[in-house]
Amino acid sequence: MSDPLVSIIMRSFNEAWALRETLPALRSQEYRNWELIVVDSGSADGSQDLIRAVQPAHFVQITPQEYNPSRVMNQGMRLARSETCLFLNADATPQGAGWLRPLVNALQPPRVAACFGRQVPRPDCEAVFACDYDRCFGPRRESAGWDHFFSMVSSGLRKDAWSRRGFREDLQYAEDDEYTRWCKAQGYEVAYVPDSMVMHSHNYTPEQARKRSFGDARAIGKAWSGSPGDFSWIKTVALGWVSDLRHDVGFCARTRRLPELPHAARIRWHQRSGRLAGFRQGWAEGRGGAR
Repeated sequence: MSDPLVSIIMRSFNEAWALRETLPALRSQEYRNWELIVVDSGSADGSQDLIRAVQPAHFVQITPQEYNPSRVMNQGMRLARSETCLFLNADATPQGAGWLRPLVNALQPPRVAACFGRQVPRPDCEAVFACDYDRCFGPRRESAGWDHFFSMVSSGLRKDAWSRRGFREDLQYAEDDEYTRWCKAQGYEVAYVPDSMVMHSHNYTPEQARKRSFGDARAIGKAWSGSPGDFSWIKTVALGWVSDLRHDVGFCARTRRLPELPHAARIRWHQRSGRLAGFRQGWAEGRGGAR
């Protein structure tokens, strides 16, 4: 077999509905020399039977209370036999037989510490979240011009770079963002691989959207090297909400989904208010404060 071994690390929790598509999609890859490492967080929906059926090299089972994303990913990296490690969420389904190879190729230059592939939303994705996928992964993706963007959902890491410093296990959110920012600060590159594509999306309630935004911003606040004034109610909430809604209007107009705008406005307000609150708490915690 000419292709070198690749380690694929998968996180799973009650996603049997997706694993029924994701696991066959993995087996259909034209790149054949890979091992599968799965960490399941106590699934009770038949996921574990589906995983056992494909005979992964490692099947680690933990309880939901034990789950910490950084700890799980560090554990997967330690179990991996390959120096080329790919991450694939259980609910991210590879599109076509060519998902794996482009990610592997992107990690061959020693200067590239991490890479991530393209994501397209599922057909039931609500407009407000589909707009985000368009901004992050679409053909004219805005994320290319942002100071930093990364997604662990479908991605890859070089083990030699990770061995210098793994994921911070004191973070419950945004651990991938923090790690790849560290990589870039060390002189490494982070590559986007649009030829590797998965289908993946979530619809969050307003409360769930706020919680996720709060968690991400809390992690950012802990590691923030700038001024706390970079996050203010005017800039982060008011102006941020207007900017987000402007993008939603454009997206909904292009895709003929204007009736979904009121829902989008509500989601954005919860995201923005959660972002400010999360950053403030993370900023205090990162400097010895408490709340």
